[in-house]
Amino acid sequence: MRKIILGFATAALLLPLVVQQASTQAAPPGQATIAAGRRAGPPTGPIPRLPDGTPDLGDGVWLGGGPVDDIEEAGGLKKGELEALLLPSARALMATRDVTQEPHNRCLPMGTPRVTPYPYRFVQNYTHRKPTHMFILHEGNIHSYRQIFMDGRKHPADLDPTWYGHSIGSWEKDTLVIDTVGYNDKSWFDRRGFPHTEQMHTVERWTRLDKGRMEHRFTLDDPGAYTRPWTVTFMATLSPPTDDLMEYICQENNQYGVRTTPRAEKTIKPN
Repeated sequence: MRKIILGFATAALLLPLVVQQASTQAAPPGQATIAAGRRAGPPTGPIPRLPDGTPDLGDGVWLGGGPVDDIEEAGGLKKGELEALLLPSARALMATRDVTQEPHNRCLPMGTPRVTPYPYRFVQNYTHRKPTHMFILHEGNIHSYRQIFMDGRKHPADLDPTWYGHSIGSWEKDTLVIDTVGYNDKSWFDRRGFPHTEQMHTVERWTRLDKGRMEHRFTLDDPGAYTRPWTVTFMATLSPPTDDLMEYICQENNQYGVRTTPRAEKTIKPN
């Protein structure tokens, strides 16, 4: 009887190891191919195009193309280069910020030109008629989306400030140009807390270089926070064709980490 009990005990101890090995060996079909594709980097080849010759930006999901932790480093600037352009009021505001106050950590939109580690997708409503709108769908934080008007309209004279502003788009050869005004001043450019004001005006130039790479050249003019306009450049890459956007539910004011007393958000006072 003792031998039988010992045998059952030994089998019970070895069972998790056996199951773990079996689950490792029974990987979903094609997983090795997907992993190899990721290691190989973005796909190569010619730029996909719509029937009218316009670059097709919506044939997959994209990663990167904007700052996450540090806009200077991600955008190709030297350390301190952007910080040197801050007006005194903006510099003072940034000095009060730390990563625990990040709006993005409270499930609020990331703003422009920021991205998350999660993918996003361009949606172009191409039909027999000329497209009137374009949308950028972000997987991260409350399923954010941007609406770009492609029908030739101008910015309204009076806009209510919003997280993503009012965007109008046009094509310059193979480059999508997005002109945006009407931002609020709540978003941060990165986790360091670079600020902006409601005077911010941005011009983005998205240029698809080939099938797997797209350059994002971002120019900002904000006389309420910076001494002059500045430009940063990012590179987005196309994900493997098996990737797609997933549901991401994030409720406003959710907190990462230990709960603390909310702090009032400061704004930049005019000089």
